[in-house]
Amino acid sequence: MSKAKSEFLCESCGAVSPRWAGKCPDCQEWNTMVEHVVEEKGKHERASIVRNAKPIPVTDGATAPPARMRTGIAEMDRVLGGGIVPGSLTLVGGDPGIGKSTLMLQISQRIAESVGPVLYVSGEESFTQAQLRARRLGVATARLMILTETAVNAISRTIREGNFAFVVIDSIQSVYSPDVGAVPGSVSQVRECACEFLRVSKGEDVPIFLVGHVTKDGAIAGPRMLEHLVDTVLYFEGEGKQALRILRTTKNRFGSTNEIGVFEMRDTGLHEVANPSALFLNERPEGVSGSVVFPSIEGTRPLLVEVQALVGDAHAGSPRRTVTGMNPNRISLILAVLEKHAGLHFSDRDVFVNVAGGVKLDEPAADVAAALALVSSFRGVPVLEHVVAFGEIGLAGEIRAVDMARQRVAEAAKFGFQAGLVPKASARDIQQDGFEVWSVAAVADALPLAMEV
Repeated sequence: MSKAKSEFLCESCGAVSPRWAGKCPDCQEWNTMVEHVVEEKGKHERASIVRNAKPIPVTDGATAPPARMRTGIAEMDRVLGGGIVPGSLTLVGGDPGIGKSTLMLQISQRIAESVGPVLYVSGEESFTQAQLRARRLGVATARLMILTETAVNAISRTIREGNFAFVVIDSIQSVYSPDVGAVPGSVSQVRECACEFLRVSKGEDVPIFLVGHVTKDGAIAGPRMLEHLVDTVLYFEGEGKQALRILRTTKNRFGSTNEIGVFEMRDTGLHEVANPSALFLNERPEGVSGSVVFPSIEGTRPLLVEVQALVGDAHAGSPRRTVTGMNPNRISLILAVLEKHAGLHFSDRDVFVNVAGGVKLDEPAADVAAALALVSSFRGVPVLEHVVAFGEIGLAGEIRAVDMARQRVAEAAKFGFQAGLVPKASARDIQQDGFEVWSVAAVADALPLAMEV
């Protein structure tokens, strides 16, 4: 007779503890320890990923790198690093209703038409419901198979018996293993099912995409170790009430983690946005203070985004600091530098900073654009409309060089911008016809150039 025992697993990092604790001893998160029952049936053996594996020298030239599988969607291929690697396991996360299933169905159709049969496992919808969605999106190909099943053993058996070029599991929280004494969607169930799909993908050399839900905190539901198991982690971002969607990779064993894909949600599904800069600047107001265009770099792609700032008198005691799309600590640093080296006092003002379009900027090159937007709103004077700005601000008020300055300027010139505030160390490498480069070495030098004061 099997012996049952209880363990406590951290939902944040996956740490295992024999007893409950209010705070996880590994990741120090509070109220994340969840009890689950483990069935011990003697020695627990796991199948090998590759049968009869033998050590091979890394210099061996007999085995060529596998060719990537194109999805037929350029934005998706860009994020994946050139396409899907055979035998890879990918996790796709996003808020409910953001378009994860829509994107997976569209990719499945392209691969089914160009490569081979595709298996779409629907664990949350019936066959009729999945078929209705496919018809609405115009997905009509007999090579796309829909399986409504939640038992991981039945799913893995179907994958091994069929000759599928691509598999989608929608979603990993709905799949369960009978060997685990816990409800579907629990930490132990999600971990065991993901491990089974990992063995199937590597053993059968078939790429598998797992769709995962996102919690209130923005993390993929289940243990964080789920992200360590897979080869690639993709996050589908965007405001539910807006049509713009951004696909971002946070982990990629086969490519860069800096690329993004931009999509627009329509009645017929997701459509690629080939020129996202035009979309982000489409609704930019003219002649309004607190708005600056910043040429950002996402992987190898330059994007023009609008950085907005609003500075007003504080009427509720302590001044407010609200930042969306940028690191709040960088904004605090910029405010301190402006007070010290530009003589502007924000200590009694409410400060709001926003990046239009839902874009998230994590590079310090946006410091100068944010500083100009703050000063523009503070003084009530708009920044010149034909000017872009980029550069990193140091604590001494200096403006430091940033990477890919020529690509940033070229993107700005393509959209009709005529001048740009560029770090002095980066200006020497820029040569762009019809574009005036204003090299600046300090924040105090940039303010009079960008605003007509």
